[in-house]
Amino acid sequence: MTSQHTTETATAPAGGPAVPDFGDITYERRNAAAIITINRPDRYNAFRAQTVEELIKAFKLAWADRGVQAVILTGAGQKAFCTGGDVKQRAETGDYGPSESGMFEIGLLHKTIRDIPKPVIAAVNGVAIGGGHVLHVLCDLSIASSTAQFGQAGPRVGSFDAGFGSAFLARIVGEKRAREIWYLCRKYDAATAERWGLVNAVVEPDRLLDEAQEWADEIAQKSPTAIRFLKQSFNADTDHQAGLSNMAMSALDLYAVSPEGMEGAIAFAEKRAPDFASKVVGH
Repeated sequence: MTSQHTTETATAPAGGPAVPDFGDITYERRNAAAIITINRPDRYNAFRAQTVEELIKAFKLAWADRGVQAVILTGAGQKAFCTGGDVKQRAETGDYGPSESGMFEIGLLHKTIRDIPKPVIAAVNGVAIGGGHVLHVLCDLSIASSTAQFGQAGPRVGSFDAGFGSAFLARIVGEKRAREIWYLCRKYDAATAERWGLVNAVVEPDRLLDEAQEWADEIAQKSPTAIRFLKQSFNADTDHQAGLSNMAMSALDLYAVSPEGMEGAIAFAEKRAPDFASKVVGH
């Protein structure tokens, strides 16, 4: 059954915070859910610094809105949920582009998804690769289209996530699976992801958002205070990984501009196999 809902896109509900004009994402309200969509389908919904900054603002908007009881995170189109950092942008400029803060605040985005006291549901509509895979892993719940694919790409393109993206992933799928995902950089179908406990449910593509909405509507019938304490309780067991994440982001800042890190981005943009071995500095 298709869920019945009302949609608000231009402004927040009466008494709620104003919705700014976003460029890389869209934000809307359906019933008691905020739907945040990464809207860069031409780049397979890869994120640049501006995208990350807008996502943080959108999550804080949903956080401040008392009418929102759950958040749905998804990607525009049918091909991609999110493919992580925009490697083409890195190849072009050596970074992830400009932002208002002057920083690439992916670590803050991860923290915001965990800290917002409302469940975040990933509606994975296509490939969730690299940093996009990390985003869905960090969400409280994940619902996948039957056409979705999952995996990591960091070691293939000169990047890594040694914080939540690896340590927290191991909590979900186990050490052996997590190491396989990172070391081999393969793609896994939705059925495999469900079998491994990486997603909660798999539905047909035309049912994805309706299914996510129905889950959000069920959450909205529960006590917001109880849900908030439950989310914080679940997070407490892994909050120490935030320290690892901060260290990993600092390391990634240095690695990304190294000859080895840039080789991955440049090779990706040039559509050739990278030659990492010749670029390694130290052992």
